[in-house]
Amino acid sequence: MTWVREMAVGDAAAVSAVRVAGWRAAYAGVIPGAYLDAMSVERDAAVREERFAAGRAAGLCDLVAVGADGQVVGWACCGPRNTPGGGAGGEGEVYALYVRPDLLGRGVGRALLDTVHDEAAARGWGALVLWVVEANARARRFYEAAGYRADGGAQSEEYAGVAVREVRYRRVAGPFPCGPGHPSGVRQ
Repeated sequence: MTWVREMAVGDAAAVSAVRVAGWRAAYAGVIPGAYLDAMSVERDAAVREERFAAGRAAGLCDLVAVGADGQVVGWACCGPRNTPGGGAGGEGEVYALYVRPDLLGRGVGRALLDTVHDEAAARGWGALVLWVVEANARARRFYEAAGYRADGGAQSEEYAGVAVREVRYRRVAGPFPCGPGHPSGVRQ
């Protein structure tokens, strides 16, 4: 059973371990190996800790998925979209969603995304957007199954001199579609 709660500053190291492992698994062959190899859980945790309070003040919501053993197994971050009209009554954005790679396909990501959707409804956002690496077919299928659709937006980020294309997905507000693998027992 997986449950979702708000992240605490003491979760930074566990969140960073999930994030770094997630990057290495999802982006192998897409982002240069040297970049992925240079990622450090310790450096990432220091950044997470530093940004934690500022993120909350800016309206970000960091969530962690916790397994039956009490360990953090996933992380998501959402907040108001940084565009005119973003925020209350406008749009929110899913800034990050990572699951420990050995738990992919077991409902952890769905539990996190379901809680993000609840947060969006509570904040009155009419839609959510997110960016996903175009070559990450697994993530794209996951978001499409949750009702997100590519809306034509695209951008590139550069990693160790290699441009990596991202596509924007959008989902109008509403309940998370239930289906196979939908988590039960998710609580905040």
